[in-house]
Amino acid sequence: MNVKKVWKIYFSPTRTTKKVVSLLAEEIASSLGAGLDEYDFTLPKMRESFPEIGSDELVIFGMPTYAGRLPNLMLKYLDTIEGGGALAVPVVTFGNRAFDNSLIELRNILEGHGFHSVAAGAFSCEHSFSTELGAFRPDWEDEEEIKGFARSIAEKLSAKDTQQLTASPVEVAGDPEAGYYQPRDRKGNFIDIRKVKPVTGSKCVNCGVCARVCPMGAIDPTDVTSVPGTCIKCNACVKRCTKGAKFFEDKGYLYHKEELEIMYGGERAENSLFL
Repeated sequence: MNVKKVWKIYFSPTRTTKKVVSLLAEEIASSLGAGLDEYDFTLPKMRESFPEIGSDELVIFGMPTYAGRLPNLMLKYLDTIEGGGALAVPVVTFGNRAFDNSLIELRNILEGHGFHSVAAGAFSCEHSFSTELGAFRPDWEDEEEIKGFARSIAEKLSAKDTQQLTASPVEVAGDPEAGYYQPRDRKGNFIDIRKVKPVTGSKCVNCGVCARVCPMGAIDPTDVTSVPGTCIKCNACVKRCTKGAKFFEDKGYLYHKEELEIMYGGERAENSLFL
């Protein structure tokens, strides 16, 4: 099939999903001699619309995994997208634990909105809560694996016609009916961090970066110490604050973060590729 354009489309608060999607899309576009375009719907304003995509185009569509599924507050927007018959590669990232059911959820959403999935991948990246879990990933080793996967996708696209590529969705791991992962303490008690929000320390210089990068628009730009909106714990404000002034202090949140680091910090989770 002759692919005229490859799209990078993603939701990426801490920019790791963006990196994975970009590596895939750029390598595929280069291999196929196709054009390249980008749509970043991380910030609220960009979720007011969606680009028009043609049937002779390929979309690398990336989302992070939150609690084993896609971020639930993004589902309303995802219900508005339209693929126009384009081919797609659903991509999810996860924080060195597991992607659970996020990839099959994304594949099913894309298939239900006019896309045809031809490959898929789940990639371990630095956890949004931590700088220890999957630290610095995607790293050089991941980049080489991603580029190799991209070349394999390009070969598949070159070798098959449209009818072959759209005959059936790519098979991926996961259970589309499963619920969200629930953090628990060592006694099995549920830790509820849904209403937890970041706090602002004395190092804050009121530069406003945290408000500008918040994907939910939850931080008051006129008073960055105030978080009146819904926080999804993506940690964009924490990781992108140049002064280290944003952080979480809730005991349940910190306990869950520490438990994840103890259980999964000493291992390197593998990426999962489906072609």
